[in-house]
Amino acid sequence: MAEIDYVSTETARMFMDEAGDAERGVALWGDSVRVLHRGPQRTRVHVRSRSAERWIDNDALGGRPLLELYFIDVGQGDGTLIVTPERKHVLIDGGWTRKYQPTGKNAADFVDWKFHSDYGLDEIHLDCMIASHCDADHYGGLGDLLDRGSPRNAAELDTSSTRVDAFFHAGVSWWRDLGGNGRWLGPESGGCLTRLLGDKSHLAHVLGGADGFTPQGEWGDFLSLVSTHVPEVGRLSDIANDAGCVPGFSPRDGAVTIRVLGPVEKTVGGAPALTDFGRDDYNTNGHSLVLRLDYGDSRILLTGDLNDKAHAELLERWGENTSRFRCDVAKACHHGSDRISYRFLQRMNATATIVSSGDNESHSHPRPSALAAYAVTGHKTLADDGLAMRTPLLYCTEIARSIALGKVSRLTMASHADFPLPAAGLAIDKDDGKAEIHYSGTASGPRSGFSGKRGLIGSRTQHRLIYGLVNVRTDGNRILFAVRDEKHGGWEIETIDARF
Repeated sequence: MAEIDYVSTETARMFMDEAGDAERGVALWGDSVRVLHRGPQRTRVHVRSRSAERWIDNDALGGRPLLELYFIDVGQGDGTLIVTPERKHVLIDGGWTRKYQPTGKNAADFVDWKFHSDYGLDEIHLDCMIASHCDADHYGGLGDLLDRGSPRNAAELDTSSTRVDAFFHAGVSWWRDLGGNGRWLGPESGGCLTRLLGDKSHLAHVLGGADGFTPQGEWGDFLSLVSTHVPEVGRLSDIANDAGCVPGFSPRDGAVTIRVLGPVEKTVGGAPALTDFGRDDYNTNGHSLVLRLDYGDSRILLTGDLNDKAHAELLERWGENTSRFRCDVAKACHHGSDRISYRFLQRMNATATIVSSGDNESHSHPRPSALAAYAVTGHKTLADDGLAMRTPLLYCTEIARSIALGKVSRLTMASHADFPLPAAGLAIDKDDGKAEIHYSGTASGPRSGFSGKRGLIGSRTQHRLIYGLVNVRTDGNRILFAVRDEKHGGWEIETIDARF
């Protein structure tokens, strides 16, 4: 079996050959490489990294696997891939399904790249898949990983199959409106939503429409994929789980613990229920899963689309134990919405906050007041000289994204069988204004798309697109953040010490 080694330095340059200076990429702390050859007198090691052979300085290796979180740039939505030191893989949310993505990409594409190009595998294997709640900008990309029979997905994904061991959800579900074509969240009793989605057998029961409650629309289509392809299904809450943790991630299961802090489960008529916050959007968002990852001295809090009403309930639920929300790293609530509780953010006191948001959406996320609130409630540290502020840090996938545009000045077409041209081909240059391009696109989500036409010459074309992925890695003591360096093609790095 080939030797696997890990990068031990914050960054490590990858070279084209053993002795030259020509670089081909930059590896990050904790990246794995497959060692092809190393010799006692060599200063560089021959490795395979991301499906290509490279050379790396020997001194940059000798590390160990880390806890890795990839906050994926899915546009307006969420998508987070977690890789534990034991190499367990958890995907939480996936962004809109690809047909509603302006770029045509979502978390499914990043996970596919990770397994195919980074690991060199033909199958994606997730230990668990989690939908933080039942909004389509969170579960859509999860469905693209399961729907391998779709021609659209088959054309985009390089791996041939996906295996998911378990799927977990928050309970609130969209149900087909009784007697109509709309949707609702089910009946209310005692100030609570009482119709919650359950385990695998309950999912099969409701998909069959046995008692008149059937999952509605695209949410129902997604759950049908889950029922077909995933052997274990479960609901998570603050009290519904093994030792208050995601199954398979309790303290006895490994070094990384994933604790479930919300939603806050109630009981009505002897059955589980969740507080009715009064509006559908407040209910679906407010009952997002609240998960805290603990590894060594580090804490990472994932908050879904929580809102101010949910914040108040969580603070009441945990009472004097609101220190449970204190963290080194937090995913901002609801893409940077301003429906947040300042008091809750104070309890989080995050050293770094990551906002997942996108372009061409209808909510103007992230909101200016929300960004300010995350900053002023964050954990503050100064540089050694006492002059510059080191933390809190604030990352945003939308800001980290970068696009380079070029101006079309000439079109050259070669002759081919379906469109014969003179031997010299045909060129359209800046003096020819007759050529037109016709285009179409989509906004984020199932809103109206757009189309149009314009002159070819002088139009702008995409030269390069850098997705706004935010890397977070930790050994339990030190935490590294990395986003792509637009100018040099490497990484912009920040590091902090874990606090817990």
